[in-house]
Amino acid sequence: MNNALDVLKERGLFEDSTSSDIGKILESPCTIYAGFDPTSASLQVGNFVTIMALAHLQRCGHRIIALVGGATGMIGDPSGKINERSLLSPEEVNRNIVGIKENLSRFLDFNDRKAPAMIVNNNDWFEGYSFVDFLRDVGKHFRLGAMLGKESVKTRLASDSGMSFAEFSYQALQAYDFLKLYDSEGCLIQIGGSDQWGNITAGIDLIRKLRGVETYGLTFPLICDSSGKKFGKSEQGAIYLSPDQTSYYDFYQFFVRVEDADVVNLLKVFTFLSMDEIAKLAETVKNEPESRLAQKRLAAELTRTVHGDIGLKTAQQASSVLFGASMAGMHAIDLLKVFADVPSTELARGNVVGSRIVDVTAASGLCKSKGEARRLIDSGGLYVNNMKVNNIDATIGEQDIIDNLLLVLRSGKKNYHLVRIIT
Repeated sequence: MNNALDVLKERGLFEDSTSSDIGKILESPCTIYAGFDPTSASLQVGNFVTIMALAHLQRCGHRIIALVGGATGMIGDPSGKINERSLLSPEEVNRNIVGIKENLSRFLDFNDRKAPAMIVNNNDWFEGYSFVDFLRDVGKHFRLGAMLGKESVKTRLASDSGMSFAEFSYQALQAYDFLKLYDSEGCLIQIGGSDQWGNITAGIDLIRKLRGVETYGLTFPLICDSSGKKFGKSEQGAIYLSPDQTSYYDFYQFFVRVEDADVVNLLKVFTFLSMDEIAKLAETVKNEPESRLAQKRLAAELTRTVHGDIGLKTAQQASSVLFGASMAGMHAIDLLKVFADVPSTELARGNVVGSRIVDVTAASGLCKSKGEARRLIDSGGLYVNNMKVNNIDATIGEQDIIDNLLLVLRSGKKNYHLVRIIT
């Protein structure tokens, strides 16, 4: 099996470990886990680092457990947070877990014959575990001095919002997760972002006290862009792995737009491309940055992995529409994303279907008058759904209305205008 630590280091997926022996430990198959908060029905790009670390570890022959915090998600991890999270209901958590497993299945093999990945819900062992019993069995092994010394706790205590007792107890709950997975699955290693160090070491300490064995923790850096901002959000908000929350087009474009200074590192961290191939793409960033070949490859690899070939094809077609490509097969919901910043006009169906294109173009405001629309057609510069209009007397048919909702007009190469059809 490949040396997992070397792979993680090469990929920029290693920051620290609780033992200098971690490389030797990873030379033999181990059971390794990482946790995910079920705060949404979809994971985000910000979860990619954890997901890719688990995926590489599985490819190196290790057994992977993805723990979804069905119980702890109803409290919220205070690590790296300024304010306490809104509490989730059990129904919301269960609904979110279904979406998270689907996301993870794109990267982790849950059917591997030798070492299938597994997903567990910590509510399975916390449900029915009384508060008094937890304090007696687990809480007595935690010392306030050590808990207060955790960086995530100190940061929150120094903030205006402070920290609730519920959040303060989070590290004890996560520590118990590690203990349960050690007992039931022989789990030896927990991994997480650098902000999880305190929670990870709490679990290691608890297992040492109660079982007398050594377990391990491994952290990876939080990925930031060249401006120092935590990677994974656009101006519109978080980028999700579910197309219900982030469209194929927006997902693809998010990675096409990454800065030259960031793209090589993201290729290492977020893709399975070989280091030789990444080196070649790095050369294109240096020698022909205007081509954005590295960004397009990054976007293609991730979109294909997360959304499959159909999602990638849809995203690439939507992207090419802006440059005059065919809209055949495109849906209105995708085109509205593509043309989110394009001027639009609402027109009644009766004033569009069966009407002359010159009339609709003038009514929409793309042209100031019908005469201007005629001259635009004569010069070959008017397009409907990216198809050139050659006849001044041409009319709009039912087949031209995309999903019965949308008509896309264009003047020249790039001057688009949407017509939203209303009844």
